[in-house]
Amino acid sequence: MKQDGSVALFHYWNRLRKGRPAPKRTEIEPADIKSLLSDTFILERDMRGKAIFRLAGTRVCATHGGELKSLSFTSLWTERDQALIDRLVRSVFESNHVIVVTLDGRSRNGRANPFEMVILPLNGGVDSPRCIGAISPLRKPFWLGADPIVEATVESVRVVDPEQEAMFLRDRAAIDVPALSPIELENLGTTENAAPPRRIRHLVVLDGGRTE
Repeated sequence: MKQDGSVALFHYWNRLRKGRPAPKRTEIEPADIKSLLSDTFILERDMRGKAIFRLAGTRVCATHGGELKSLSFTSLWTERDQALIDRLVRSVFESNHVIVVTLDGRSRNGRANPFEMVILPLNGGVDSPRCIGAISPLRKPFWLGADPIVEATVESVRVVDPEQEAMFLRDRAAIDVPALSPIELENLGTTENAAPPRRIRHLVVLDGGRTE
């Protein structure tokens, strides 16, 4: 987790939760994170159990070329990565995982730019799971915001353990992993037979579903 927006939102979330798996969604005060709001979004589940945007900051919307409210979260991603993103967000909703994704955004005119995204769980009750996130560009080219990002590709995924010295996350070397297939993510905190996560310093490693 390297970007200022990701780190600041994580620390705010971590302070609010006070040792709980996640803070209540009603504890989020926009005034407390006003400098982050333009890069922040909130996801909820629709009637099909899919993640949709409940809210999205002005810069997030401008980067993607329009209002994102009620839009499917997975629709922002390439078809190859949609199942992966769906399972990652489900693990945030259901298992309170903290997910950091490095992604490559492609614009309408074929330009590319890297971004970092953090997704954090919120306790909205059984019937109203929510999560809050932030997306920050790793570079800020002149065209960003004018040439909309139309699809994103996963470059790396990290599952962060917030209990392990969160204040030093920025200073640690990132351990990137290749994009995982839907089969490998089958047991990502969603099945009874999933292997327990292994901890490596500040990371939680979740074994995939391959048997070979």
